[in-house]
Amino acid sequence: MATDTKTKATTAGNYFISNYPPFSFWEEGHREEVREAYDSKGPDGVPLGVYHHTPFCRKRCHFCYFRVYTDKSADEIKEYLDCTMRELEALAKNPLVEGRKPNFVYFGGGTPSYLSAKQLTALTDRMKAVLPWDEAEEVAFECEPGTLNAGKLAAIKEIGVTRVSLGIENFDDRILEINGRAHRTKEVYRAYERAKAEEFEQINIDLIAGMIEETEENWQRNIEKTLELDPDSVTIYQMEIPYNTTIYKEMKDTGALIAPVADWATKRRWVKEAFAALESAGYTISSGYTAVKDPERTKFIYRDALWSGADLLGLGVASFSHVAGVHYQNLTEIDEYMKVVQEGGMPLKRSLKTTEEERMIREFILKMKLGHVEAGYFSEKFGVNILEKFAGPLGHLQEEGFLEVKGGTILLDRDGLLCVDNLLHEFFLPQHQGDRIV
Repeated sequence: MATDTKTKATTAGNYFISNYPPFSFWEEGHREEVREAYDSKGPDGVPLGVYHHTPFCRKRCHFCYFRVYTDKSADEIKEYLDCTMRELEALAKNPLVEGRKPNFVYFGGGTPSYLSAKQLTALTDRMKAVLPWDEAEEVAFECEPGTLNAGKLAAIKEIGVTRVSLGIENFDDRILEINGRAHRTKEVYRAYERAKAEEFEQINIDLIAGMIEETEENWQRNIEKTLELDPDSVTIYQMEIPYNTTIYKEMKDTGALIAPVADWATKRRWVKEAFAALESAGYTISSGYTAVKDPERTKFIYRDALWSGADLLGLGVASFSHVAGVHYQNLTEIDEYMKVVQEGGMPLKRSLKTTEEERMIREFILKMKLGHVEAGYFSEKFGVNILEKFAGPLGHLQEEGFLEVKGGTILLDRDGLLCVDNLLHEFFLPQHQGDRIV
């Protein structure tokens, strides 16, 4: 039941929903379905995006569950970047991609800003030669504050990045240290001022509510310091403990069932307080995780396009792609990934060919995370009346007090928005119900 989400302690596992059907239903291989997707021309008007995974970090955070490496030499990094370009060159030759330009580009990790200015320039020059992004609405780039100096930020601006996202997470040095973050507060302020000086179109900062040993006083200071920085947008995640994290391994070793972090009710209250403070300062809440200072100017094209069915080419180890209705993930070990690419193969790990109904549900549940859904969009795109199709779960969530339906619009209230990931399972198809590994 949805109400259970209000009181649970934080236990191990994922809660954040980033795709549908859940990743646990993707199957090994099915290379022919991926091949058929790339051989198709695809429908007109679908945006194309490129995601580049940079799996290198100064240090692995204790809560990190991404594929990252902290021990690679400059030569090994160069070899990996060469492989991602060979992968892009191969994908660009397919009918699905040929002749299209990216609408958005995203550099994620790991830590993209771990790369040197020289490496970044060489990498992006090669990318632009294959798929020019001169018409891209957004080029987004994740940064770890301690990796940024003036020269590197100038290079990031020079390659065309429009949105820099600083992974601050917390403003307290002790909390950063015990959670395994590589940077400290002094580096946060230095990096932020340098980014401001470069006049990027958008500076986003990331925070995490509920880190190990976080307190009420610390969280209030985080809110105050965020308001002092006055960024273009703020993204706040609620701490979770996926199974492949250092924290989970320590829990397993000691037999602990509950993670050493705040419970869900506390984390949601903290985010609610942060959102209220940001709104008082003139920000607008644009999703269950994001506040923006100027909604007309500040967008997140990567999120909005991907949640509306855009094609996405995922480059690099363990990266995810979505093309012509087929989802797939690359091989998840760096040596295996590079070996296959160097041999001229497709580094496919697992995939899933979706039905039109699954694609419709995927867009619906992801758009629910924005806090408002227009029924007319789904009627026009899929020929489905979502108010009728989902009448049961919508009615239930109305009774629970999480949302209301006004005319053709579904509106989540603030409490519903802050626990939206736990509400979305009610809209899954029966065969996907109950799955919590997302």
